Amino acid sequence: MERAIVLVGLNHRSAPVAVREQVAFQNGQLGPALRRLMDLEGVHEGTIVSTCNRVEVIACGADPTRLSALLPRFLAGEHDLTETALAGHLYTHADREAVRHLFRVAASLDSMVVGEPQILGQLKEQYAAAAAAGASGQVLHRCFHKSFSVAKRVRSETGIAEKAVSVASAAVELARGIFDRLTDKSAMLLGAGAMGELTARHLLAQGVGSLMVANRTFERAIDVARALGGMPVPWDGLSRTLPLADLIIGAASGDDFLLGPAAMEEALRERRRRPMFVIDLAVPRAIDPGVNALDGVYLYDIDDLEGVIADNRGARAAAAAKAETIVEAEVDAFWGWFTSLDVVPTIVALREKLEALRQQELERTLSAMGDLDPKQRQAIERLSVTLVNKILHTPVTTLRRHQADRAEPFYIEAARRLFRLGVAADDDEEE
Repeated sequence: MERAIVLVGLNHRSAPVAVREQVAFQNGQLGPALRRLMDLEGVHEGTIVSTCNRVEVIACGADPTRLSALLPRFLAGEHDLTETALAGHLYTHADREAVRHLFRVAASLDSMVVGEPQILGQLKEQYAAAAAAGASGQVLHRCFHKSFSVAKRVRSETGIAEKAVSVASAAVELARGIFDRLTDKSAMLLGAGAMGELTARHLLAQGVGSLMVANRTFERAIDVARALGGMPVPWDGLSRTLPLADLIIGAASGDDFLLGPAAMEEALRERRRRPMFVIDLAVPRAIDPGVNALDGVYLYDIDDLEGVIADNRGARAAAAAKAETIVEAEVDAFWGWFTSLDVVPTIVALREKLEALRQQELERTLSAMGDLDPKQRQAIERLSVTLVNKILHTPVTTLRRHQADRAEPFYIEAARRLFRLGVAADDDEEE
């Protein structure tokens, strides 16, 4: 085949958060990284997906073997890592398997929380970044937009989200396991992104007493606090407000940890050692793992939510099975279109070549036959058209019949060799 789709990445099942955070693409990094991806020889189209639970690079090009070697090297190089540091955590999917994987991701079948809605919004946002950078083309445009419609179909036809829990609700379940009640507790949200805001809403729905919102941009903290009925606090005033928080939601990441053992120890001292529950939703992590060693601090990161979520998987099994059937049908439909990109040019080239031969031989024959009346000329031309159509019928129908199956490349290559498609006219004459 003349083109291939290859996906290389890691997720919450193949790599712990300590590895995932090393290869995550932060805000502002995606555009430049996409441009460097497109500069790689052999990459015709590309997209990067980077969330708290996965980092994946999807590329389209002519040589799947080359792409499978390039993408791990690219991912490691973007983060100053060696390929061997990631080798045990990466997976590679090619062609149909790459498409199936993307459709399953969009439908949240590959999520830590099956049925959670956040991944679809993240995919749309990051595909838009690829489109804006000029990295997507005909194939990935169709592939990603089809994944969006697959996700929508799965949610509407299976009800998979009805029994689903989100990462946010799993965090609240953990909080309820630490505290007997939430009504007299104060929560602090560090960062005002979608996941953190959703977690805060879950806490408020469960009756948490009060909410503080801190963000690097104070205006954003004001907006989120107003929407949630909370109180904005200045980012540079965290040391003063931290002791007031019983629950801390870390939802903003950066080059360094937002909170470390020293800050937490000081907060505990002012709280007279009353316990603090800390949930770190960020990748890279926002909270130094070392704070978990402090007596009275209960720190959970994104991987710790897996245990809470696992309890709900059985109830979603039937819906997930139906969703897999939908995904498989949609993969078949997409693959039929994708492979037709090779079949169609072959059929067009075949028709054009035989039509050129027909015209050439028709003119030669009519010239040799001398004076003919219009009806005779029309009859000869109709005969030539009929003969060409009959010659074309078998190879064209065979090519179409074998679209999207394993034999397709063989038939395409056979047609091109037998009819010398792509061979210059002069070379053809010599044969």
